[in-house]
Amino acid sequence: MKPSRFATAAGSVLLLAVTAACSAGSGTSDGTSTTGPGGSGDTSLTVGLVAEPVSLDFTTKDGAAIPQALLDNVYETLVKVDQSGELKPALATAWQVSADNKTYTFDLVDNAKFTNGTAFTAKDAAFSINRVKSDWTISLKSAMDVVAEAKPLSDTQLQVTLSKPSNNWLYKMSTRIGAMMSETGVTDLANEPVGTGPYVFGEWKRGDSINLKANPDYWGTKPFFQDVTFKYFKDPSALNNALLTGTIDVVGTVQAPESLQQFENNDKYEITEGTTNGEVVLSFNNGKAPMNDLKVRQAVRYAINHQALLDTCWAGRGTLIGSMVPPTDPWYEDLTGLYPYDVDKAKALVAETGVAAKPLRLRVPSLPYATSCGQVVKSQLEQAGFKVALDTLEFPAVWLSTVFTDADYDMSIVAHVEPRDLPAVFGNPEYYTRYDNKQLQADLAAADAGTPEEQVTLMKKAARELSQDAAADFLFLQPNLMVAEKGITGLPKNAITESFRLSDLSRG
Repeated sequence: MKPSRFATAAGSVLLLAVTAACSAGSGTSDGTSTTGPGGSGDTSLTVGLVAEPVSLDFTTKDGAAIPQALLDNVYETLVKVDQSGELKPALATAWQVSADNKTYTFDLVDNAKFTNGTAFTAKDAAFSINRVKSDWTISLKSAMDVVAEAKPLSDTQLQVTLSKPSNNWLYKMSTRIGAMMSETGVTDLANEPVGTGPYVFGEWKRGDSINLKANPDYWGTKPFFQDVTFKYFKDPSALNNALLTGTIDVVGTVQAPESLQQFENNDKYEITEGTTNGEVVLSFNNGKAPMNDLKVRQAVRYAINHQALLDTCWAGRGTLIGSMVPPTDPWYEDLTGLYPYDVDKAKALVAETGVAAKPLRLRVPSLPYATSCGQVVKSQLEQAGFKVALDTLEFPAVWLSTVFTDADYDMSIVAHVEPRDLPAVFGNPEYYTRYDNKQLQADLAAADAGTPEEQVTLMKKAARELSQDAAADFLFLQPNLMVAEKGITGLPKNAITESFRLSDLSRG
């Protein structure tokens, strides 16, 4: 899941490690040979990931692994977000908004084709938007509820009318819910994705890898890498070793930050450090005892020494934030001071509530950051008088089923990576956090419908309310850490979208 994954809304969960690698002697999509790893003419790439998707269909399955691989690569959106966080044209070349902020008119490119050969038109765009409302099942789909009508005005012009003004809607159209699909290409999304992007789906070897090929009919700028394989590793050390031995070219989100020192003094590699949307959340099941008790939640928050945790489980790499907003969002405010580490306060609340009579079930996914930080959280809570039963659930299948879907847990740890996902994770009482705060929901609705200035003010208010109410504990914000062999260009400093955009990459 950013579950927000997740990745992102339901599905915003799961910050995934990404490793790019080069395959010696592999061929391009047209059958020509390439040079070995590191060669300037090598147009093959292998990207290593920590968690494999359970499906290729992000319309029905949550988790960040699917859009990480497919969004902006196979599927495209009308608009996309650049490194500064600004919306830019994609399949829409321009758009206009009515004076009442309810009607959007998009001018579309006239030369895009789906990978099944059919032309992309405004009819497909309307179909894609309407299908989110009718056929999608993940909770992220709720971001499309505000759409009253989507219709083509011509082959290259689309009109979307909202039931009320929404600041969030256009931004959300850059995420997976904005993926443009063909009416004739949705029969088997779990196995054969069909989009307009720079890559076409090649092959999925379950348990091992997903292969993409450069789209020979792509309407835009052709990508440099012609053959890309996403290969899945369960051991972060194996990713580092692959880079050190020259098997791969890039470790994309480093999952063992303490290992960076082995690359820092080696002129063969370049290290990039930036930020992400990946809030690593100690999530609470607010829907039932004991976590429906504010004093229990407050005791947990006072018991966590966040800097010590970050230093221990993530080598001090990351940012302490105090709520569900990263610094790249316009309504960010440092709220780490709301619950300073105070083990005496935590002990007093534990004694007052009697929560230690039964162990808290801390159920974490089998992802490096979660298993590492889970041990620290358990230790710190036990020092404050809690009893904690820690177990690790296989990710994605078991964790998604047990925690995300069934809410069979007291606490968990997951990185929510979908952009601007506070409303999805805490504004929907059906989400796995089971948080139902009517005032917060009202403030989120007002922020969405207000002016841009009102949106910033009200989102700051909502973030503060959320933190004060101890709806979760916000351990830290994941850094974007990458190590690459020199010569790989286009890797993003900040990972602030759901996708790993392969078309941005090249070899110098």
